[in-house]
Amino acid sequence: MQRIIVLFSILLLLVPFAALAQDFCEGNFDYDKDVDGTDAFQFKSDFGRSGIYNPCPDDGPAPVERTGQTQCYNENGSWTPCWICIDDVCSHTGQDGDWGKGVTWPDPRFTDNGNGTVTDKLTGLIWLKNANCFGVKIWNQALSDCNGLNSGECGLADGSNAGDWRLPNRKELETLLDFGQLNPSLPSGHPFINVPSDFSDYYWSSTTNMNDAASAWTVHIGRGNVGYGYKNNYNYYVWPVRGGHGLFPSCMEECESELEICLIGCESWSPDSRYICNDNCVFDYSSNCIPACGEGG
Repeated sequence: MQRIIVLFSILLLLVPFAALAQDFCEGNFDYDKDVDGTDAFQFKSDFGRSGIYNPCPDDGPAPVERTGQTQCYNENGSWTPCWICIDDVCSHTGQDGDWGKGVTWPDPRFTDNGNGTVTDKLTGLIWLKNANCFGVKIWNQALSDCNGLNSGECGLADGSNAGDWRLPNRKELETLLDFGQLNPSLPSGHPFINVPSDFSDYYWSSTTNMNDAASAWTVHIGRGNVGYGYKNNYNYYVWPVRGGHGLFPSCMEECESELEICLIGCESWSPDSRYICNDNCVFDYSSNCIPACGEGG
């Protein structure tokens, strides 16, 4: 009996070490282009999970952050209490400022990395500190400027290379907004510089407006609203971002694997006109399961 108890005790002691052996998550949570031992602990730091017991997240709902609005306003635009009290009986107005629902923002929300980048601790996204390095551009030029950005430009000293940065999608841009602020609608105390101070400060997103695919969604940093503009006709501001999680396989960055290997994960594959070869990389414009790289022609 004593031997069984001793063996059981040893097994209990080994459980934490076995968990530590799987010290990475299946995701690049520290945004350093690899999946390794730091990812689980970064996830723990950001989302409060244990670094030892089940440190990796299960697929599940993505948390929604708070809007930042803490006051209530009536139909005429005047301030009003968020609670309505009649004869000592109080009830909610139901406004956003009343409920304050959503994930609590980290305090401080942003980290100035001292190298021209700012990390949003709420989302993990890394933003260019200079919010207006490129001026206003048409959409295609905005995409190109972000994709070509590298260390040594726009105040960057982070060692980044061309291809590390990108134009943010609509949802990513909206995460920056604080709906309790105006001109700009950014969280108080943010570390960004050169944020436009006029009311024409729309920023391009990389997201096409499917109601009219010749246009793309924009976010107004001054007022906090969303609009859209025609890709070839309008000039809007550009704010590069890097990090985040995507659908594309790692071979996208290497351009060394065989085409058939890179296309693993697609529902179907055939060498037809869906695939366009560019600089030895193959892009499938009919689905979201690539771009992929290979030796195809």
